[in-house]
Amino acid sequence: MWIFGYGSLTWKVDFPYTQRVVGYIKGYVRRFWHASIDHRGVPGKPGRVVTLVASEDPEARVWGAAYEISPEQEPEALGKLNVRERLADNRHEVTVYDVKGQKVHHPVLVYVSSLNKEMILGEAPLDAMANQIAERRGPSGPNYEYLFQLASFMREEVPQAEDEHLFQLEEAVKKILEENSETKRQCGALLTRLGPRTKRG
Repeated sequence: MWIFGYGSLTWKVDFPYTQRVVGYIKGYVRRFWHASIDHRGVPGKPGRVVTLVASEDPEARVWGAAYEISPEQEPEALGKLNVRERLADNRHEVTVYDVKGQKVHHPVLVYVSSLNKEMILGEAPLDAMANQIAERRGPSGPNYEYLFQLASFMREEVPQAEDEHLFQLEEAVKKILEENSETKRQCGALLTRLGPRTKRG
């Protein structure tokens, strides 16, 4: 069997596989519209992770990585994937194309999203999504790490590809983090410069 990953599976693989093929699927766009309450956020303060959204353009592409899993590897791989992707109970079979545009000649399974509508955060203004990603964290780490790792995969492995949504979010989140770091640095420097003060009655 084959699995296609378009989020954390592009860089973080914790299951056995036979081969990895970087490629794309058609007819979808990738959006940070899915809630994460178990990895990059917590209940009540969800992070944002990617999901697939059907595109009006049948030639639209979402880049990721496909993994071939042998029959002997399936029980272990699916066991780990079903725990890791337990909220993504909406699953499809898709056609994957490699970097040369050649089809991977096997049905490829992709974990799309949750069927629970409460887990779909949906579209929001860029700055609102960026602030949420910059602030949230969960058991797997800060939400911004997920964003940056995905952007890094795209730059390093498919530099020819475009993903405006991803890279605009990356830029916005980096700006927020840099501003916050600068504010903390300035505040700390000010307190150091002022030194201890004597309390006055």
